[in-house]
Amino acid sequence: MSAAGRSAAPGLHNQENMLSRLRGAIKARPAANENQENLPPKQAAGRTVLGALQNKQRNQTQNLRGGKQECAQPSSSKAEDFGKNFFEKPPAKQPAFQIHVDEPDGACTKKPVAEAVRAKAAVQRSPVAVCSAVTCRQPLAAINVPSVLDASFDSPMDMSLVEADEKQVNVNEVPEYATEIHSYLREMEVKTRPKAGYMKKQPDITNSMRAILVDWLVEVGEEYKLHNETLYLAVNYIDRFLSSMSVLRGKLQLVGTAAMLLASKFEEIYPPEVAEFVYITDDTYTKKQVLRMEHLVLKVLSFDLAAPTINQFLTQYFCHHTVNKQVESLAMYLGELSLVDSDPFLKYLPSQTAAAAYILANNTVTGASWPKSLAEMTGYMLADLMPCIEDLHKMYLNATQHAQQSVREKYKSSKYLEVSTMAVPSKLLLK
Repeated sequence: MSAAGRSAAPGLHNQENMLSRLRGAIKARPAANENQENLPPKQAAGRTVLGALQNKQRNQTQNLRGGKQECAQPSSSKAEDFGKNFFEKPPAKQPAFQIHVDEPDGACTKKPVAEAVRAKAAVQRSPVAVCSAVTCRQPLAAINVPSVLDASFDSPMDMSLVEADEKQVNVNEVPEYATEIHSYLREMEVKTRPKAGYMKKQPDITNSMRAILVDWLVEVGEEYKLHNETLYLAVNYIDRFLSSMSVLRGKLQLVGTAAMLLASKFEEIYPPEVAEFVYITDDTYTKKQVLRMEHLVLKVLSFDLAAPTINQFLTQYFCHHTVNKQVESLAMYLGELSLVDSDPFLKYLPSQTAAAAYILANNTVTGASWPKSLAEMTGYMLADLMPCIEDLHKMYLNATQHAQQSVREKYKSSKYLEVSTMAVPSKLLLK
């Protein structure tokens, strides 16, 4: 076709060029091996391209050669210049990825010089080649760290050698952050605090009903080997829920079951299934009812489940000022006794009740009271804690006559050194 005809029908010319390139690529495929064989011996022997990449590269090269054969017909001077620049002078473009193959030590020294030259020529021709055909990786040189860094550089990512007898670290012993953690817990205990006199606004339940519910939850925790923290959280959820919602006595156990389910999910690694909580209620409620109540409790609590508890503050006090195991168990026993009766202990913060339990247990076992270090950390003086200590001591004295005995039975075990069977001092002699 003449130049005038091409200008008159540019679309037809473009279609003819595309068809000619496709036909050229198809015609060029049988001749690929001939072109490969016509290469100089040194160049043909030196190619070390990997299999899948080699086939892909060969197909691309053949397509380009076939297109060159068809497009080589005289059409215009611009087309000839473009074909010459594109096919004969491919741009030197670095490959996006290079495949490095490690070779055994000494492999480079065994290769003949001529083979290395041919491999180098193959790498220059091929966009993707095996880099180990030219050179081998050398081992990295040792890095000499200045001795000055060892003495002055204090890195949190210290990769020092670990001794065989590595010392076990207690996650609760974090002296660097103890002050910040205590301040945060003190702030959050105010935000997650239930209302002290909410029972006066409940039309159908009483404090004794709540005590029966908490006593039952203690038995549930022992039955399923749950953590003590799970029990504290469940009681906190119940009190916060009852502070905002009026509940009939027929649904009070359902609220406690849903609260224990939520606390188990929050605290336990393997919480009991929902069917287990339905079973422990003697099928009083269905699985659907438990899940609906769980949803309602979450909405009322605004999904804020991380509430500081007496157990958390006791753990902090024990870490800050170490006491013997008997004092720890007795303080935990007194802390759980305070969960049973909402009156008068809901009017005290968990940190105050924990401090009172610590003082009463320490005084009962060792005769000491409130250490100066804890007074400085908490800001609580002994005089400030006396009302809570007196209420806790009164409850401790009457524990054997209390209607609910699950906490006392729990702490009769050897795990807690049978602290609930200890003689209770009739008078407090605090220093």
